[in-house]
Amino acid sequence: MTGRASLILLVLALLAGCAAVGPGSTAGDPREVMVTRVVDGDTIEVRPPVEGVEYVRLIGIDTPETAGSSRGAQPYGEEASEYAEKRLEDLRVTLRFDVEIEDRYGRVLAYVFMPDGSFFNEELLQEGYAQVATFPPNTRHRERFEEAQREARRSGLGIWGLPEDQLCRLTDRGNGVGGGCAEQGAVAASPNGWENQE
Repeated sequence: MTGRASLILLVLALLAGCAAVGPGSTAGDPREVMVTRVVDGDTIEVRPPVEGVEYVRLIGIDTPETAGSSRGAQPYGEEASEYAEKRLEDLRVTLRFDVEIEDRYGRVLAYVFMPDGSFFNEELLQEGYAQVATFPPNTRHRERFEEAQREARRSGLGIWGLPEDQLCRLTDRGNGVGGGCAEQGAVAASPNGWENQE
């Protein structure tokens, strides 16, 4: 083997080693998995595990928290969780990945596609069960998600039909809702970070 051929093989071997999936790395091909459990509206458990991880967090969206959350229950959290359970549990789905495959909690980050090819992350937004929550570098479908959210909001679907005293209890993801409710006479942080006295 010539010196040049050896060098090419060495470079290819190094590149293959860098392609391994792990925290902060990218995933390649889509994976077909079975949803074994819905943890909440935007987190599922799957088999077989993806690179040894069973928990999958849906990319680009955020559903309200449920009673089992460390942050406590939020309005429409149970409805979002029940919807995901009804649509996904015991179903074979395809996971597709973006730039990063794993979040800081060790969960796989993925877009979920149904057997008919429909896009479940987007469906949650279209039906008002979630709000857009994109975090770079996983922003591949941001514009598509924002359009789905605009339509749900315009139609008053799901969380977008909640009264103001419930909308303020959602997580602030930069969509003009959430971040805490101000009580009469109390000091509360506003979405822009300033404190308001009512």
